[in-house]
Amino acid sequence: MPSTDHGAGFGPADRLAQDPESVRRRFWIKFKKVVGSLPFAEELLAAYYCAFDRQTPRHVQAALLGAIAYFVLPFDFVPDMLPILGFTDDAAVLATAIRMVASHITPEHREAARAALKRGVDDAPLDPSS
Repeated sequence: MPSTDHGAGFGPADRLAQDPESVRRRFWIKFKKVVGSLPFAEELLAAYYCAFDRQTPRHVQAALLGAIAYFVLPFDFVPDMLPILGFTDDAAVLATAIRMVASHITPEHREAARAALKRGVDDAPLDPSS
């Protein structure tokens, strides 16, 4: 899946976004570790479900995968382990991507995100069509 000029604008994230299955796997590993400290968990999950929805246009998938790839990287501009500030860069990248493609994140994506958080992320389906 090409990131072209719709990626995160950060080389390592853009390269990772080229491998959607790796993004999918790494997303759930990191998300499960940090969900309790993410004030934007629902938005991130909605973006995830939109990115992996087969009905989502490719350019939207590329933009969201770039932002999600930035989230899953073990290193970024502001280390995630820093209290309070750790996820600010991830939130900014995600917010920018969501603003770019907001009309493509459907009520179904948002409901899937709410449902996954409600039942606990350990049971969250990896495939948004599940």
